[in-house]
Amino acid sequence: MEYRDLDVWRFSRKLVNSVYELTKGFPKEELYGFTNQIRRCAVSIPSNIAEGCGRRTSKDTIQFLYISRGSLYELETQLFLALDQNFISEEQLNEIVSQIESCKKLLNGFINYYKKL
Repeated sequence: MEYRDLDVWRFSRKLVNSVYELTKGFPKEELYGFTNQIRRCAVSIPSNIAEGCGRRTSKDTIQFLYISRGSLYELETQLFLALDQNFISEEQLNEIVSQIESCKKLLNGFINYYKKL
């Protein structure tokens, strides 16, 4: 199966778009700091899924899927920190955390699938 056909990869791309849209409202002085860090974290999620799918062994693939999952948790934490800094509202946080939770479920399912191979 091609990684581009995976629901988890497609969903994580949508999450990246949501993160970029959300961070457009961050203060300009944070562009090369907090904003950049959050965006890079989000981008690493579908990127590591794709890279993992390009590996030769299930063990290698799973390792990259774990990295992707770690990035999801990092992203979630950074968004809570953005709330603490009043860069986003509670409503915005809840909306994007819901997307993150969905992505976590899809990714965990994909990891479990690979573990059975």
